[in-house]
Amino acid sequence: MKFSELPLENAVLDALDAMQFDECTPVQSSSIPLIIEGRDLISVAQTGTGKTAAFLLPIISQLSKGEYPSNKINCIVMSPTRELAMQIDQQMEGFSYFIPVNSVAVYGGGTGPQYGQQQRGLKMGADMVIATPGRLLSHISLGYVDLSAVSFFVLDEADRMLDMGFYEDIMQIVKLLPATCQKIMFSATMPAKIQKLANNILNNPAEIKLAVSKPAEKILQAAYICYEAQKLTLVQELFKDEVPERVLIFASSKLKCKEVTKALKRQHLNVAEIHSDLDQKQREDTLHDFKVAKINILVGTDIVARGIDVEDIRLVINYDVPHDSEDYVHRIGRTARANTDGVAITFVSEMEQSSFKDIEKFLDKDIFKVPIPEELGEGPEYKPEVRRYPKRNGGHSNKRSSSSNNSGKRPQGRRNPRFSKGKTTDKRSN
Repeated sequence: MKFSELPLENAVLDALDAMQFDECTPVQSSSIPLIIEGRDLISVAQTGTGKTAAFLLPIISQLSKGEYPSNKINCIVMSPTRELAMQIDQQMEGFSYFIPVNSVAVYGGGTGPQYGQQQRGLKMGADMVIATPGRLLSHISLGYVDLSAVSFFVLDEADRMLDMGFYEDIMQIVKLLPATCQKIMFSATMPAKIQKLANNILNNPAEIKLAVSKPAEKILQAAYICYEAQKLTLVQELFKDEVPERVLIFASSKLKCKEVTKALKRQHLNVAEIHSDLDQKQREDTLHDFKVAKINILVGTDIVARGIDVEDIRLVINYDVPHDSEDYVHRIGRTARANTDGVAITFVSEMEQSSFKDIEKFLDKDIFKVPIPEELGEGPEYKPEVRRYPKRNGGHSNKRSSSSNNSGKRPQGRRNPRFSKGKTTDKRSN
């Protein structure tokens, strides 16, 4: 469907035409008419499907009619991270280029002048406030934020906000909204906690759920079946001879991000880390350096790395197995964009095998298991059906299962494949 077929105001269509946006995505064609109708909405669609435009365009279109107060806050968009709030604000500037609709991004970690700009925007009543929950509540607590005229309230990446513990913050803000406010939720996944939140804040919502698409065929997927203690040495081994042009490594915690980054720096590699222990300027500088190729390996946690929008990532490494199959698709989908090849490698420890098998079932395929390098010693067998728990008093599980044919055990005489620019090469050829 074309944007011109949607009930958007002409000024919005002019902006889209100037940006050379013609065809809309399924989430946009489904969501935009419902939002313009005034329906509360919960939309479940994965990252990269055009969700931001799906809520910005209809809201901008409605605000452009001039029927909303000019000195009040008319819309609040909640974002889980500063990086995502900044991206939404940037898209807002483009979409509203021909329209007298203004916005202010409200997030922590900025400078004094940035805080002052946020304060002025909130006091004067920006049409759209794009905010992280904690920072918006900080401004609200000072007594100058009036939410009595808010007509649109959007929760973007609601699942991530709940993962980060923002449920109570969200509910505090919701209580300050007028009863007539239209509420819109976008989420990549639909666990029970998201359904509970939707039941608590939405009024007879329309529901859109787009199936999670499978990873692009151009992504070469592989896994190392290893012990947890082998992971750090394994990531160093991968970059021993050659480093792909652009690498993104996902780790499950800030501590692991730091450990991986230090290990790779010891190899004199051009690597940086990004996580919530860094201040705002450090994170912005790191993201910028990665985008302009001053850094070619970036190690980040899921929550922070979700704000990364870089087209030519050649290799994604899951240092830890993602919590669910949809997270796996989101992560590896950052490679093989724009008709390029890409590689996605996952390190699978004993305790993670069952979760990884769930991912394989979701993808309806067996992901190739790469033998670990000989110098790391033997790895565990791939037996995902066996639930492994820490041994107590020398005991072990009495569950039995047949081994997979594609075992992580290293056969004799094999050497470690290298991954570079979307291809596998044998170490012997280097």
